[in-house]
Amino acid sequence: MAYSGNFETRVLKKAGCCLKCYIESIVTLNTQTMALKKKAVIFFSLYAALMTTCFGQQQSLTPAIERLFNKIESDILITAEAMPEGKFNFTPEGLKIEGSDFKGVRTFAGQILHLATDNIFMWSAITGDSVRADIEDVNGPKTLKTKQEIIDYLKSSFAIGRTAIATVTNQNAMDEIDYMWRKLPRLDLVFYALTHANEHYGQMVVYVRMCGVKPPPTVKQK
Repeated sequence: MAYSGNFETRVLKKAGCCLKCYIESIVTLNTQTMALKKKAVIFFSLYAALMTTCFGQQQSLTPAIERLFNKIESDILITAEAMPEGKFNFTPEGLKIEGSDFKGVRTFAGQILHLATDNIFMWSAITGDSVRADIEDVNGPKTLKTKQEIIDYLKSSFAIGRTAIATVTNQNAMDEIDYMWRKLPRLDLVFYALTHANEHYGQMVVYVRMCGVKPPPTVKQK
């Protein structure tokens, strides 16, 4: 079958036009896609910067640690103050409770001295400061005898804790530091200090109740 020249020309022109339109549409589509990608990159970059600015400080560890620290410090201090000085050397061992085993446990004063001394050891490890020279072991200085001396020592240990907490940041929380015979993350030692103090607060509560004193934090909550 023969084709006329005019027919072939029309076919070629139409094909060329279609090819041109196709190429132009591809170019346009690619241009639009690149523009969308560029806008998306800019958007997510700004979003990330905004999240860092808005939430970075709010998510700082320090305020969260301080809230727990403040509660524990307050509970311990007001409970220590509530115990009469004449009962500071009290130990449940003297009650001779049938079936109990309190032999050799610390006195109420001994609980506070140990708690404060471990506070100093742990918080000073975080700050990098040396501990006071009259601390011989975990039971604290042997020269502290009166209620006021012991409570002042307790307060000084919490003051070191407050200084230590202020040094903890999101960036250094998991940095390992030396403590006793091992290395552990700074944040681990913070939580250890808080839980250790709270553990001894629980024992202090039992002691004051045995002496007929209601723990002030319990009274305040009612």
